[in-house]
Amino acid sequence: MNREFNAFTGMVYRQLKRWVSSRSRVVSVILQPFLWLFFIGLGFGSIFSGNINIPFDNLPIPVNTTLIIQSYFNKLFGGVDYITFIVSGLVVITAFIGSFISGISVIWDKQVGFLKESLVAPASRKIVILGRIVGDSIVSTIQALVVIAVSLPFASGLKLVNVPIGLLYIFTTAFGFTSLGVAVSLKFSSMEGFQVIVNLLTMPLMFLSGVFYPLTQLPEWMQAVSKLNPLTYSVHGVRYWLAGANVGFDYMNWYIDLLTAGVFSIALTALAAELFEKTTIED
Repeated sequence: MNREFNAFTGMVYRQLKRWVSSRSRVVSVILQPFLWLFFIGLGFGSIFSGNINIPFDNLPIPVNTTLIIQSYFNKLFGGVDYITFIVSGLVVITAFIGSFISGISVIWDKQVGFLKESLVAPASRKIVILGRIVGDSIVSTIQALVVIAVSLPFASGLKLVNVPIGLLYIFTTAFGFTSLGVAVSLKFSSMEGFQVIVNLLTMPLMFLSGVFYPLTQLPEWMQAVSKLNPLTYSVHGVRYWLAGANVGFDYMNWYIDLLTAGVFSIALTALAAELFEKTTIED
């Protein structure tokens, strides 16, 4: 029992220490959401604020176009400003990207020989890989928390009292995509091949999750795809708690979001554990 516990905590500690030691990884994963925030959030935010005056001539009564536009966008984004809307989604994307690309460390461990040591360790392989997944998931959750903290001057509508609940959704999501990253990386021996898969999956999943715009405004076929995207439910759940905005499909609510993220994470963790169990030293 102590052997299993030591193997688990040892892997968690290793992943946390590697993250702290790798400043470039910390900066790159956190910097990308801020690029979206500044170039899209602040850019489109000025448009969606309603500060547009459209003159209507020859009308019997004056029309306040600014008030009409503000009312429309306020309803579209669930009663919050666009900056709060996008930040409450970007924290999920931060955890998603960080957890998914953490699979690169598995390939690196293959190249330096640490993976072989993990395979022959005197502990269950499933416990060993679970420790790695938990460690990387904690790292991704911390990165999302940093984004929340730094975004406060821009997104005044965030509900800080609900941050712990939001982090539960974020950690669950990170757990699932870390497992996916591990599962994929076990089938690759080069970082280039893994990076191709990451690029193919991250962009569609991100843009079809409702981070940048309400999914109900998309064409019907895109809405159908979005309903199959696990990130959709994570973004909706985190936005519900952090921003108080219920922007999603009619059937969505906070417990369906958490249940979906949980089932997704359990399934992918089981897949990663099974693949690691079957991995050989020659792989």
